[in-house]
Amino acid sequence: MDRIYLCLAHMSGNEMQYIQEAFDTNWVVPLGPNVDAFEKDLENYVNGKGVLNKRVVALSAGTAAIHLGLIMLGVGKGDEVICQSFTFAASANPITYQGATPVFVDSEPDTYNMDPQLLEEAIKDRIQKTGKKPKAIIPVCLYGMPPKMDEIMEIANRYEIPVLEDAAEGFGSKYKGQICGTFGEFGVMSFNGNKLITTSGGGALICSNEEAKKRVMFYATQAREPYPYYQHEQIGYNYRMSNICAGIGRGQMTIVDEHIGHHRWVHEQYVAKLAGIKSVVVHSVPEDDMEPNYWLSTIRFENGKHTIDGDLLPLIGKLSDAGIETRPLWKPMHLQPVYKDAPAYVNGVSEHLFSCGLCLPSGPFVGTREINYITNNIIENL
Repeated sequence: MDRIYLCLAHMSGNEMQYIQEAFDTNWVVPLGPNVDAFEKDLENYVNGKGVLNKRVVALSAGTAAIHLGLIMLGVGKGDEVICQSFTFAASANPITYQGATPVFVDSEPDTYNMDPQLLEEAIKDRIQKTGKKPKAIIPVCLYGMPPKMDEIMEIANRYEIPVLEDAAEGFGSKYKGQICGTFGEFGVMSFNGNKLITTSGGGALICSNEEAKKRVMFYATQAREPYPYYQHEQIGYNYRMSNICAGIGRGQMTIVDEHIGHHRWVHEQYVAKLAGIKSVVVHSVPEDDMEPNYWLSTIRFENGKHTIDGDLLPLIGKLSDAGIETRPLWKPMHLQPVYKDAPAYVNGVSEHLFSCGLCLPSGPFVGTREINYITNNIIENL
């Protein structure tokens, strides 16, 4: 059997049409007709048939989107930003780009995402300790599972703290029928090579209105002022998406529902195949009003044996030898050496999940044969 990867890109067959258009018209640089059309496709998708009126800016990476979102929210030196601890480093690093301090908040066990109760405790404590509110809140849609956005937004609104949603892993996931990334003032999407849809590398920032979109585009194109010569009155960035990459994105958007459907089907198969194994828990939707995309299906071991300090890493090695790529769940940010001095409000949930959790292959090339092979190998090594 060929090696089974976590999540590979899968082309629709339509991408080359848009890429060829870029070459034929010599639009092979950032900006161009494909970028404009891809942004419009994304806006139509996230707005849900006109229910919302969000605007989208296509960018070079999801990390760039987080960075620009923080800039738009006025985050700067001396500020604090609350960030989910159980996430990839790209959720937190842009906070430090701005000279601000990340304040990490642990997860609740249902969704693995930001714990609303701890969030409020952190806000109260930071106000007491620093005399001012955190500048922003960054919840994450981990592995495609929606956070408890109603509770998070209620707290954020009550304290008047803007929310920047990191939905990089949650493209197409929904909470109460609304696309993740559209609840806060800004939302982040990622189109990295391993994401649900890809532009080879890229991301996007969801904005609340047209004025915010224009301002984000200004910062993303080196903050060039409208003069006939190059004038710069603020620091800008080279963050816009290329017209070629956007062409890939346009092709990907033609099969986005198919991709999401497949990831959900893969998750259902893991649930069925591992249902009788008491020591293995497949993370599944905790509430009926959550519709995860299951970008990556994850499991956790409850036997006390397969832990990061026990047999988990040897198991990963055995599965790799069998041609199966797996990976531990994210190591929490509050455990990362680079953030050892950052404030953290923890409850042990993310540390436990990191200790005994595993990401399983979930992409478009994982079918019935592969799932049988993967689950049989896991069971054999318990």
